[in-house]
Amino acid sequence: MLSPRFGLGARVTVRRADPPGHLRTPWYIRGQSGEIERLCGAFANPEELAYNRPGLPAQPLYRVRFHQCEIWPDYSGPAQDTVEVEIFQHWLEPAP
Repeated sequence: MLSPRFGLGARVTVRRADPPGHLRTPWYIRGQSGEIERLCGAFANPEELAYNRPGLPAQPLYRVRFHQCEIWPDYSGPAQDTVEVEIFQHWLEPAP
């Protein structure tokens, strides 16, 4: 298992990447910054499992909280509205 790189409350940015293959990171969240809400555990990498590979080493999986008004510029709801997305560690970088 890979060691977790991020702690609760850490600011992270989702990699802005579009590699070919089976991806588990939503397009709309790539390039966005949010805050680690929790570490969900470590699991086999589903992007590797999709190709019948073992998905090892296990990847830490985080729940990351994003403010909706930062993701969608036309969002007209309350500024405190958030969306949470579970993202594997290899998609995350420290936020600038």
